[in-house]
Amino acid sequence: MRHHLDLFVTATRYALVEHALNRFALVLVALFLPVWTSLTYLAIPDAPARVHLQAAGRWVAPPGNELTAVSGALNAVTLITGFLMFAATFGGKGFDRRLAMAGYPRTHLAIAKFAALTLASAAVAAYAAVVTCLTWTPRQPLLLAAALFCAAMTYGVLGVGLASVLHREVEGMFAIVMTSIIDLALQNPVMSSGANDSVVRYLPSYGAVQAATAAGFADVVPLRDLAIQIGWFTGAAFIGLIAFRHGTPPGRAPAEGSRAAKDATPPLPPA
Repeated sequence: MRHHLDLFVTATRYALVEHALNRFALVLVALFLPVWTSLTYLAIPDAPARVHLQAAGRWVAPPGNELTAVSGALNAVTLITGFLMFAATFGGKGFDRRLAMAGYPRTHLAIAKFAALTLASAAVAAYAAVVTCLTWTPRQPLLLAAALFCAAMTYGVLGVGLASVLHREVEGMFAIVMTSIIDLALQNPVMSSGANDSVVRYLPSYGAVQAATAAGFADVVPLRDLAIQIGWFTGAAFIGLIAFRHGTPPGRAPAEGSRAAKDATPPLPPA
């Protein structure tokens, strides 16, 4: 048990250091997220926009700029976490493959990526929620943060899956950007006349959008919509895990405590 815990901790530390060294992602978090979230609020008129809030079972008409700010925050966190996980998985693909072939358990590598994604998504979602609250006041800030977290986790595992099957960075970046833009633009009634159509229920961030909208403009806690988003995350995580395992062929596992087992534990890169 101690041996497996050491392998998991080492892989998680390496994944976190990989994220910390991604300076472009840190710039996106520090600058892009607040700028984009604020612009979506300031650039849109505050005229009421009618939207059917499934969580409350009724129509609401919040100010258009506040409604668009919700979409902006969701767009920012999905882009950032999707890019972060794609870059880390794509850049470390060869290293992960060599570790797996040397006997490092693929399960530990996959769980470590999930742990790093969870920490990164929590930090980005909390930051986005704080930025949003500085611009306007949602009714349920904690629910807003939870909705942002669920959306970030979903796009994070999508990034892992795309990095495992695509062969060029530009392909993955384009896929993440276009998926997030189309997904959230179609659900914004200010930008799309089909935002209340039943087809939007099948979009990846539908549950998060409904939960975030309820957090901003209602007093209900949309457990059903959060469950829908968790379902999307689970499905995306399953596909991402299959893709990751396919991209990291197993090797012969070294005996516990052997020299090979110790060599399979990677050193941390220099800061």
